[in-house]
Amino acid sequence: MRLMHTMLRVTNLDHALAFYCDVLDMKLIRRKDYPEGRFTLAFVGYGDEMDSTVLELTHNWDTNAYDMGSAYGHIAIGVSDVYATCDRVKARGGKVVREAGPMKGGKTVIAFLEDPDGYKVEILQDEPNVG
Repeated sequence: MRLMHTMLRVTNLDHALAFYCDVLDMKLIRRKDYPEGRFTLAFVGYGDEMDSTVLELTHNWDTNAYDMGSAYGHIAIGVSDVYATCDRVKARGGKVVREAGPMKGGKTVIAFLEDPDGYKVEILQDEPNVG
């Protein structure tokens, strides 16, 4: 077994793709419209779907907003330098909602970003046994 993807519902696919691809450097792996179902799926990630876990961005054409609920937390991306990544994200128009620094009660350096739909993205120092 393997973890294949995580699906996020997005209200504006172009804005979501700009964030994940242009701000976070993910690649658009594939995109397909489903006119009869009135939705589009776009898969983004840092590697091939066969070797990496990716994000499935689902755009339902007739939905303008979603209730985020209180159960969802965040996705996490390991980076070599959290501080530099925050600077790059801000320079590219991304939103940093928790600046880089040690996590509460720990030493791991983390930060939080927010995508155009309000989903949280944690970036953390890419080290073994992070937590």
